[in-house]
Amino acid sequence: MDLLYHHGPITKERCEELLGAKGKDGAFLIRDSETIHGAMCLCVYKKKVVYTYRILQTHTGYYTLQSGAGVKEKFFKTLEDLVHHYKKRNRGLATRLRCAVKRKQTDQESVLADEEPDYEKVDSSDYVDVLPD
Repeated sequence: MDLLYHHGPITKERCEELLGAKGKDGAFLIRDSETIHGAMCLCVYKKKVVYTYRILQTHTGYYTLQSGAGVKEKFFKTLEDLVHHYKKRNRGLATRLRCAVKRKQTDQESVLADEEPDYEKVDSSDYVDVLPD
């Protein structure tokens, strides 16, 4: 799985650290479940609380969030489809998914990254002087 917001086998505590450091309502990541082999967890930050939703995969390969009795399950072909669905308002989560907390591509360490670059926090040494000809 090559989704940058899928952190693999990190602990619940590490997940809470990463989301807390982001500090934005709607920050989210996906991690492997510590209790159910093969399951994953969608973890979402809202008002200093991390809400965890278990992601299960059916025998046909579709993904769903585990739901309580009487709640109709929704099935998604890919994790990207699941995330896209829950980025919309009023889909049953504590808050909609807004910004992914991404991991580094190179060494699997978790890092914080917005979906859009923050140009206000760029170090001035990153700029070059352009001189006229």
